Formats: sequence, structure tokens, C-alpha cells
Amino acid sequence: MISIPNHTLNDGTTLPALGLGTWPMDDAQAERSVAAALEMGYRLVDTATNYRNETGVGRAVARAGVPREEVVVTTKLPGRHHGYEETLASFEESRARLGLEYVDLYLIHWPLPRVDRYVDSWKAMIKLREEGLVRSIGVSNFTPAHIERLEKETGVLPSVNQVELHPFLPQEELRSHHAGKGVLVESWSPLGRGSQLLDDLAVAAVAEAHGVTPAQAVLRWHIQLGALPVPKSADPGRQRANLDVFGFTLDDAQMHTIADRAHRRIGGDPEVHEEF
Repeated sequence: MISIPNHTLNDGTTLPALGLGTWPMDDAQAERSVAAALEMGYRLVDTATNYRNETGVGRAVARAGVPREEVVVTTKLPGRHHGYEETLASFEESRARLGLEYVDLYLIHWPLPRVDRYVDSWKAMIKLREEGLVRSIGVSNFTPAHIERLEKETGVLPSVNQVELHPFLPQEELRSHHAGKGVLVESWSPLGRGSQLLDDLAVAAVAEAHGVTPAQAVLRWHIQLGALPVPKSADPGRQRANLDVFGFTLDDAQMHTIADRAHRRIGGDPEVHEEF
């Protein structure tokens, strides 16, 4: 079984340095895939209310035979439940679907600036952490300005911000800001979903130099940036390959080669994107 190093968060808890994404799996797919991933060594599983697979993820965690305290389960608050009381109620619904006594990492899925209730939700999440129902709290798709506001109005920084991050969108400014604040950056769509990244000849050359796949080379790029990638795969072979990225190191030129491309988003702009 592959051994994974950890990140220590600003609240003192730890996260494995690579996780398993589960969007867009349904419950049955998630149960199979998460069970297989836990068996091969994954210890961080990423879901969300809007993925509609929390039940499957919870079933896999329950039957995996891995001690509960070794598994980090992440889920996320949907936009339609922003607000203080709404967040508390939504969390209980997620916890029931997952079948867990506590959730390891709870994130606000999108900030929805026009709705302007993410600070209220954040206050509710602080309460959940204080009550021991959540181990760590964080956000997803937040900008540095959104995070500055959370800190200013509550005094509590997120432990994690999960954002779109891949070689087409390296997020240099956000990563620099978060490093200064001690906020860990997680990467969603780390392999540039829907792009030709893994077919790129330059990426292939970097991979070949280390005897690895292009996906492994790109995931290693994330690791060396200090980010935590959460690639999604339902295929056990790819799951195993994605996890096996801790036995080689890219040099500076190879890091540059992987990131040397025009910048573009695959997903929504956090300033305007709305997902309820």
C-alpha cells in the first residue's frame, strides 16, 4: 500500500497530500470507487451535497475496514443553503446521508457574492467546529478578498480553500496570498478536465524522463507547488497511478514546462458563478 505524506493545517489537524474526487459519480459508483481507493491507500475522500453521492461515499467508508479516524471525509455546503440556520440544517442532512458522527472537513462550495450570505454560513461552520461535529472548516472557490472578509468579520481563517488549479490556471496570486495566511490550497480538476493537457508532447516528455504517466507528472507538479490535488477516477488502475506520485521529483525546468501554457478557466468565475 502506498504511503502518503500529510499537510498540517492552520487549526492543527492534518490532511493527506492527495485525495480522491467523486464528482460526477452516483451513489453506486461512489461506493465502489471509494471502497477500492481506501483499500489501496487513499485516506481523503471529497464529496459534496450537490454531487448527490454522499450516501454512497458513507457506505464505502463504513465497509472499508479502515479505522474511521484514519479517513478524511470532505463534503460541501450548497448555495441554496447559505445562511446561518440553513447551514446548520444542511450539515445535519449531509451528516445523515454520510452516516457519520462527524465530518472531517466541511467547505462552503461557492461564495455566491450576489447572495451575500457566505459570512453567515461561515459563522455557523465555526459553531459546528466548536461543537466537534466538524474537525476542520474551509471554503471552495473563494478569492483572497472573500477570505480577507471572513477573517475580518469572524476572526477565523479557513483551513482550506479548494479551487480550480491546473497548469492552465496555476493561481499564482491566490497561492501566494494563502501561503501568507496559512491556508492550504486544494486543487479541483487538477488534470485540466476536458483539455488536451495529458496529450501534450512537452508534458509527455517530462513524464517519460521519470518513467511515469503524464497524469502522474502533472499531479507531482501540484504536490511540489504545495497544493493538494483531488483527482477523480473510478478506474482502480488510474486511482493507483494517481496515488503513486511521491517517489520522484520534477526539477525547476520540468515544473516550468508543465505550467508554460496560456491561462484559461475550465469552470466558473467565483466573482459571478452561481451554483445552488
